[in-house]
Amino acid sequence: MIAVAYARTVDDLIKTIQQSILDPITYLLLVLGAVVFLYGVVEFIAGAANEDARTKGKSHMIWGLLGLLIMISVEAIITILKNFFK
Repeated sequence: MIAVAYARTVDDLIKTIQQSILDPITYLLLVLGAVVFLYGVVEFIAGAANEDARTKGKSHMIWGLLGLLIMISVEAIITILKNFFK
């Protein structure tokens, strides 16, 4: 089913777009970053005896944390802009 937005004002339109599109994408990317980080932790611990596995685990942990940091920063910027334009 296709969702149709019946916005009366620009604020309603922005709120509808945020709730329908931006919030689900943001949550999905946050979960993806957490999964990559946890996968790196498991890979690091499981390959404790293998230097190559530890290096790959470290890399996954760093990319997962970087993804989480970026998504949290995006949420903060969106919140600041919303409060600025109120």
